[in-house]
Amino acid sequence: MKYIELTLHTTSEASELVADVMWNYTDFGVAVSDYADVLALQQESAVFWDYMDESVEKPRADVLVKCFLEPDKAEELTGKIMREINERKRSSGGEIDFGTLEETKREIDGDDWIDIWKKHFRPIHLGRIVVVPEWIEYRAEPGEKIVLLDSNMAFGTGEHETTRMCVEFLQNYLKEGDVVLDVGCGSGILGISAAKLGASLCYLTDLDPVAVQSAKHNALKNGVEEKVVVSKANLLDGSKLQADLILANITAEVLCLLAPSIPGALKEGGILILSGIIADRLSRVRETYQNLGLSLIEEKRMGEWISLLFRR
Repeated sequence: MKYIELTLHTTSEASELVADVMWNYTDFGVAVSDYADVLALQQESAVFWDYMDESVEKPRADVLVKCFLEPDKAEELTGKIMREINERKRSSGGEIDFGTLEETKREIDGDDWIDIWKKHFRPIHLGRIVVVPEWIEYRAEPGEKIVLLDSNMAFGTGEHETTRMCVEFLQNYLKEGDVVLDVGCGSGILGISAAKLGASLCYLTDLDPVAVQSAKHNALKNGVEEKVVVSKANLLDGSKLQADLILANITAEVLCLLAPSIPGALKEGGILILSGIIADRLSRVRETYQNLGLSLIEEKRMGEWISLLFRR
């Protein structure tokens, strides 16, 4: 579906008022882009900025507030929105700075991105593992293990280098009957792959409820729900679980924060697979885990990404 995206230039002070007015005239969403929010997140200790586009760090004076309107009603609704905003501006008696209230409009495609994504997603061969979209029929070749995936709402399709390297490590180091822990599971692709490759039990955790829902759905689709336990859990929560193999495909910052809890969750002789690391974070991650007494066994690189495999 096509929409008209209406953008107004305002200030942090007035952005909530502008957004409130827009919500009165649309059922399709309102978005606020405010540089002050970036600053607040950078100062928030619970948020980890491992990678950030440099352009995001450049201050902007104005705040952009956007809403989405049906094309045949856009002109009429824009007029009503502007009249109501200007009325609120007058009512404030100049106490609130509304900025320029410059407006721009453009036509955009709406929520058909999922259908476009599905058209371009094809089976991905990762050694013995073949990641197959659940809406595509695929007949496995001898020795192949199919992982059916519907991951349009959670990270993890097998296309990304970090996921590919993890699956390669799994095929080389996972033993029949192993207990596996996948931290930050996303779509569940790694835990489900482990179950298909012979793990006896796979624990999958993620803080994102959408990821938890997606991983449960994918486990059911693959018929491994009896071997896969998915839970919404904090990465640093204590656990009595003892795993033969732990996977963590996250970011370097979070991997370092996670490090102290790893030895207690990994059996003696167990394997730890870390991914999602870029070059300028590599030495920090490597040293953090080696200082815990873990031995670096192997290192993989694909593009700008690096994965590490340790043994306890």
